[in-house]
Amino acid sequence: MSRPEDESRTELAWREIVENYGERPVLDDAPTSSGESATAAEDAPPAAPSASSSTDLPEHLRDDDEVERREQAIAESERFKPPPAPPFPVPRTWERGLAWAGIFVAPVIALVIGLLSIYVHPLVGWALVGWFVGGFAYLVFVMPKAPRDPWDDGSRI
Repeated sequence: MSRPEDESRTELAWREIVENYGERPVLDDAPTSSGESATAAEDAPPAAPSASSSTDLPEHLRDDDEVERREQAIAESERFKPPPAPPFPVPRTWERGLAWAGIFVAPVIALVIGLLSIYVHPLVGWALVGWFVGGFAYLVFVMPKAPRDPWDDGSRI
């Protein structure tokens, strides 16, 4: 525990921050010449919504509420528009395509056969299992074997 005469500059700065936490600055009520232009811009009515949205409705259904138009304009401007999706990746070789199909298609076929209680020869079931295991083994075998930094945990940004 420190005494008031032993306080360093850092402790004084932190104490000042804590003492002033939550206080709000007091602003003058009289606007200055530069403040008048800023408040005039804030008080100006928002631009009317696009002409197509106001002309699409009949006269008796149009909304004349200024607040509603402002909220709609804000919602339209803040709407998220995602970038276009990248193209679907295509396997580099037919072997990799066959292996990936074994990973995804073989279990789906086995699931459909099991759910619909379709009788198939046991050899077909074992072929699906072999396709899945073989595809997985192939993809693990052809994985790049680049040397890793011993301190690297695999996370990248």
